[in-house]
Amino acid sequence: MAEAKWYVVHTYSGYENKVKANIDKTIENRHLEDEILEVRVPMQEVVELKNGVQKASQKKMFPGYVLIHMIMNDDTWYVVRNTRGVTGFVGPGSKPVPLTDEEMAPLGIQKEDIVVDFEEGDTVTVTGGAWEGTVGMIQTINMAKQSLTINVDLFGRETPVEISFAEVKKM
Repeated sequence: MAEAKWYVVHTYSGYENKVKANIDKTIENRHLEDEILEVRVPMQEVVELKNGVQKASQKKMFPGYVLIHMIMNDDTWYVVRNTRGVTGFVGPGSKPVPLTDEEMAPLGIQKEDIVVDFEEGDTVTVTGGAWEGTVGMIQTINMAKQSLTINVDLFGRETPVEISFAEVKKM
């Protein structure tokens, strides 16, 4: 199995978040969660001084670009390349070139070997986010996304919910 790498996609300026949303929607519709792992618009906090008042805001680090953590194959290439607002992958000619670990380091996105003390079938309590206080049994664990899926009771039926590792603790 090929390893997922980070690729850079060029978008129309101002369309970065729309492209991210469109790709996320396509991943869900085509069930590509195992091939396109994450779509990110890198942001940085900037402090601006307006009328003598300091104000912190989020600015895009690379306007016109979106980072995608994916396994490159014909399907994923086609999906991303044909997303509305995408003008193409960054790389010479038509061949996308993945970012190196050195290029990823300043973005704060490192490959980390995360060790978790839970496994599928374990019962966990959600400690943060919208589902805080909810108890559920782990259905799947996604190490690449650092998330897990638990079933929660929603309107009387079991519904799968994806939650970050940081928001759960083992019971």
